[in-house]
Amino acid sequence: MNTMKTFILLAGMTGLFMAVGYLIGGTGGMAIAFVVAAGMNVFSYWNSDKMVLSAYRAVEVDPLHRDPVIAEYAADTLAMAAKAGMPAPKVYVIDNPQPNAFATGRDPHNAAVAATTGLLTMLTRQEVAGVMAHELAHVKNRDTLTMTVTATLAGAIGMLANFAMFFGGDRERPNPVALIATMFLAPMAASIVQMAISRSREYEADKLGAEIAGDPRWLASALAKIQHGGKAVMNEDAERNPATAHMFIINPLAGGLRDNLFSTHPATENRIAQLEELAARDLPGNALDLPEGPVRRGPWG
Repeated sequence: MNTMKTFILLAGMTGLFMAVGYLIGGTGGMAIAFVVAAGMNVFSYWNSDKMVLSAYRAVEVDPLHRDPVIAEYAADTLAMAAKAGMPAPKVYVIDNPQPNAFATGRDPHNAAVAATTGLLTMLTRQEVAGVMAHELAHVKNRDTLTMTVTATLAGAIGMLANFAMFFGGDRERPNPVALIATMFLAPMAASIVQMAISRSREYEADKLGAEIAGDPRWLASALAKIQHGGKAVMNEDAERNPATAHMFIINPLAGGLRDNLFSTHPATENRIAQLEELAARDLPGNALDLPEGPVRRGPWG
């Protein structure tokens, strides 16, 4: 289902590029737009995950990392992936004070998960495991292809708006079609993110993540801390790339008008309530054997 949704998005972007190309430059503009869109489709399918990781300057790590906190984070993530019967993902760290995390990749065999240094600083080892189990659930549910490609395409539509401004006329007599296109393309990009990314996917990933980690309380506690910490710390990289906001476990944006257009997360309180209900039913059990706490501060903390 997610793969089909991705191909529909790619086809829709191609049609949009061609329509704007035709309005700006006639059949010649449409032909150029088709070539650009086709190349971008191929590139985004194979490289959108690398683009997102690069945008956040993510660094790959492993259980042999010299910092013990990062080494534990990588080891626990890989252990949970093995427990869930999944291929081992690549594990990344992002040097960012905001507590957050995301998953990316076109399929479980080409997946990556990333956590910020803020997350590793603020949470206990169990809570970090709960968060990363949630991200592994996105990988297992094959949400990551749609989430990552959607982010790339929404950014591409912003680029199309700039294309319309540059090639839609001169400064003294701008093409009114180009101006109208520019006015509507950014909200359209937000709408595509809203339509492509269902909020229910977060509830589903929370539930499966609780099963992978083995204790719903770990993620419930982590979400409460991330929600509070995320509001207190600005994520400048996310503000520059608002179309990637849906990829994070909690919305990384500050909440301005433009940011709200890209909001695709359900209320954190509702997610915590679902996890507490699972815990009350003693589900799912079989938790990883991890120490309860305290908060483990790395050299950045």
